[in-house]
Amino acid sequence: MGKETGAIGLMGGTFNPIHYGHLVTAEAARDAFHLDRVIFIPSGQPPHKPPEVLASAEHRYLMTFLAIAPNMHFELSRVEIDRQGPSYTSDTLAYFHRMDSTVDWYFISGADAILEIASWHYPEDIFRYAHLIAASRPGYSLSRIHAVAAELGAEKVDRIHQLEVPALAISSSQVRERLRLGLSIKYLVPEAVEHYIEKNQLYQHAP
Repeated sequence: MGKETGAIGLMGGTFNPIHYGHLVTAEAARDAFHLDRVIFIPSGQPPHKPPEVLASAEHRYLMTFLAIAPNMHFELSRVEIDRQGPSYTSDTLAYFHRMDSTVDWYFISGADAILEIASWHYPEDIFRYAHLIAASRPGYSLSRIHAVAAELGAEKVDRIHQLEVPALAISSSQVRERLRLGLSIKYLVPEAVEHYIEKNQLYQHAP
């Protein structure tokens, strides 16, 4: 990636599997925060997820590729998959900041996760390198944001921005449970992802 100015979104997650809630969130963030593009970053070894519930990193990467391919403003990064050890957001944001420090980086994640950011690996670095977009369902309150201010300082809260996304009613765990029960996941995930899951027989016995 060459030098550029402007704002770019970074959407991290296990994408296990990726679904329309992820895609709608990324596009909503792109519009709301005038992002030039959004880079999807499937995690390699997420530190807070038991490995037995995860499809392989390559499966999750390929499903993400299939899902975002139709959108010219979406891109895909292997940085966490190819990096050894646990996939820490602080390391990933440092990587992109080193790549281009002139860009305003926006890390997109669920509001529940961001409200727990004080427990993340090197949270100070996360705020140093990026703004945070806390995606939530309509009516969700960020009332617990004062806890972030108490633990990390009030100036950090100014770098957290809320984004309401109706499609967040969809979850990867819901998709996996429906697959385990033999139920349809049509219209929850892109058609190409649905076919990939079926072809590779993923999540048939997922906990």
